[in-house]
Amino acid sequence: MLNETLKVIENRRSIRKYAQTPLTAEEKQTILHATLRAPTAGNMMLYSIIEVEDQALKDQLAVTCDNQPFIATAPWVLLFVADYQRFFDYYTFCDVESVCHEKGIPPRQPAEGDLLLASCDALIAAQTAVIAAESLGIGSCYIGDILENAEKHREMFDLPRFTLPITLLVFGRPFVSKDENRLTTRYDQEFVVFQNKYQRLTKEQFISMNESAAARNFPNLSREEAAITLGRNNYFRKFVADFSIEMNRSSKTWIDTWKSGPAKE
Repeated sequence: MLNETLKVIENRRSIRKYAQTPLTAEEKQTILHATLRAPTAGNMMLYSIIEVEDQALKDQLAVTCDNQPFIATAPWVLLFVADYQRFFDYYTFCDVESVCHEKGIPPRQPAEGDLLLASCDALIAAQTAVIAAESLGIGSCYIGDILENAEKHREMFDLPRFTLPITLLVFGRPFVSKDENRLTTRYDQEFVVFQNKYQRLTKEQFISMNESAAARNFPNLSREEAAITLGRNNYFRKFVADFSIEMNRSSKTWIDTWKSGPAKE
C-alpha cells in the first residue's frame, strides 16, 4: 500500500518544461528547510547551495551544461556544491595546526575520501530537495553536466579549492502534455538488488534486463539482437559521447585541484 510519501516518490519524473508561474518565497523556503534536514555525515553538512538567480548566469549554464536551453527558463535553479572548504576554513580559524604540532599529529588537508563524503552529503541534500518540491507539486530535473567545463564553472561561481559542483537542479511547475506525463521505466529489482555480495550479470540476464525496451524499440529483432543493439546505442550515445569525454576531463581537473592545486583565498 502506498502512503502519500511513497506516492510522491512513485510518481516523480524529470521535468524540463515549466509554466511561467514563479515559485513563491514560501515555497522556496519550505524546500530549503526540508533540504537542510537531510541526512549528513557527522552532522557536518559538507555542502553549500548556491541559488542561481542572475539570468545571465542561467543563460550561461544553458550553454556550458551541454546546451540545454530549458535551464535558462527554469523559475528556480540551485547549484549543490560538495564543500569541505567551509570546515577547513573553520579548522584554520581554530588554529588546529598548532594543536596538531603540540599533540605530535601531522596536520593534513582534505583528500579523496573527504571529497567523496562531501559529494554524498551534497547529493543526499539535493534528492531531499527534489522530493520536497515534488510534494508541493513542483517539478525538477538534475543537470549532471555541471561537472563539465570545470574552468568556466569554477570562475562563474567563484568556487575555492576544496569544493566541487556535484549537481545542478532546476525547478518549476510542470508544463507537459498528456503524452509527456508518463513515467519512465526502471530495471527490475532482480538486476539491481543482491543479497550479501555483488553479482555480475549473465548474458541471459542482460537480455532479460532489457526485454521491455528491446520489444518496444526493436520488435523485428531477436531478443539477443535487440539487447545488443540497445547496449551499443547506449555506448555511443552516452559513454563515448563528447559530453562524457569532457565530463571525465573536467572531473579529473576538479579532483586534481582538490588534491594539489593552489588554494584560492
